[in-house]
Amino acid sequence: MQVVPLRGLPLVVAVVGLLVAALVGNWLWALDFFHVVGGALWTGVDLFVGFVVGPILGRLSLAARAEFSARFMPKMVLLMPTLVTMTLGSGWQLARHLGKLSASSPSHPWLVASFIVVGVMAVVAIGILEPANLAVLFEMRKPRPDGALIARLMRRFVFTAGITGAMQVATLVIMTRVAVQ
Repeated sequence: MQVVPLRGLPLVVAVVGLLVAALVGNWLWALDFFHVVGGALWTGVDLFVGFVVGPILGRLSLAARAEFSARFMPKMVLLMPTLVTMTLGSGWQLARHLGKLSASSPSHPWLVASFIVVGVMAVVAIGILEPANLAVLFEMRKPRPDGALIARLMRRFVFTAGITGAMQVATLVIMTRVAVQ
């Protein structure tokens, strides 16, 4: 089992390369595309994992959870950081390009609220989700993985994914408000 699925790296490099080109070129359409698509996928994954996959996983046997984790977690190692980078990088540049970062902009308070929500989500993702993800993957590589440890780590992963899913709903409210100003 690979911790990082190497076959997915070219796709990540391509997405990040196109994002960098959009950022450097300040291409409004591409920035909007990356922000909307990245945000939609990030939100969808968080909501799906937190509210659909989580409860299902909680009812599976340890062996079934371990099997699921072995296939699911490596993909998350590539998927989530890529989506977060797409969304935040393009969103910041888009807000800057449209003048919404200015304190005089009607969108400014909403963007500050968004920064707070996204900041909390980033801390949860970097401080809890990703370490739990990596710990599961490294535990799965051992000759005798500790099923109970994997179960605890997966519960932590799913619980925090549920928290970020709920925070994504707040982000949807904020972003739809910003979009109409």
